[in-house]
Amino acid sequence: MRTLLNTLYVTSPDAYLSLDGENVVVLKGDQPAARVPLHNLEGIVTFGYTGASPALMGACAQRDIALSFMAQNGHFLARVSGEVRGNILLRKTQYRWNEDEGRSALIARNFILGKVYNARWVLERATRDYALRVNVERLKGVSQNLAAALPHIASCEDLQQLRGYEGEAASQYFGVFDELILQQKESFSFRGRNKRPALDPVNALLSFVYTLLAHEVASALETVGLDPYAGFLHRDRPGRISLALDLMEELRPVFADRFVLSLINKKMVAVEDFVKKEDGALLLQDDGRRALLGAWQERKQETILHPYLQEKLEWGLVPYVQGLLLARYLRGDLDAYPPFLWK
Repeated sequence: MRTLLNTLYVTSPDAYLSLDGENVVVLKGDQPAARVPLHNLEGIVTFGYTGASPALMGACAQRDIALSFMAQNGHFLARVSGEVRGNILLRKTQYRWNEDEGRSALIARNFILGKVYNARWVLERATRDYALRVNVERLKGVSQNLAAALPHIASCEDLQQLRGYEGEAASQYFGVFDELILQQKESFSFRGRNKRPALDPVNALLSFVYTLLAHEVASALETVGLDPYAGFLHRDRPGRISLALDLMEELRPVFADRFVLSLINKKMVAVEDFVKKEDGALLLQDDGRRALLGAWQERKQETILHPYLQEKLEWGLVPYVQGLLLARYLRGDLDAYPPFLWK
């Protein structure tokens, strides 16, 4: 089993990353602001605009350390990838299935099954834990609708139909998402999903955390020998990590959405942590970003019981385990890809 190491998040916009021996050095101007040994890291995410040295990028690629560059609003810009790893036969199988929409649908439907199942149980958990604070009847109604969609998804063999089921389920789920916000309601009300740009604090947090999750999943896929750019539900597009977006679908409700809700409900972020840009987009400022990233690291270290393996592991290893299970399915070792089903 892979060991969960640290991810270095660099939030200062004027920070430059360089290599000094076996250490990554964060420079502000000509002065070092931090020094971290590379052997302690599994990933580096920088929100700066000054970049990183070629030497550091080469060292990260050689050591399989995921190095991702983000804009200040959390929008993904680029990532450094090293030597292609894994069995060539595995990737050739992945590419064949990627080009066959019928086979792609067999995998994609399990991603969507996991997403809808987990979204349903996010709502069910809220009705159980906060019965006096949420509209139980409304949440139960959406939960029943999501449950009714599961058999249709499980038998679907058409990608376009699957996208329709996913879109309808997401619409219903986000239609009651505001019910799950129990604190700071005036500042963090949710009236629907918007992005590019995110126009309210909740959507800004969701988009930011989805980008973090995509980084984790893409890194995990490369580690197990899969190509994060060749997906099954999300089709090929230059620069898009389509398979990472596929695999993170089932993790969005339980890993990302619940994390965002905990930030708001535990008052770990406040409306003062956001600044509004000229185009109406909200940007999470440095203090809020640091609080979010610290909490994200803590969440990744929490232990859960994996529903398929029945083994205890950290949340941060879930993308890696799901990547391994997907690789085993493509190799023919499993009859079907087992999505991550949470309760």
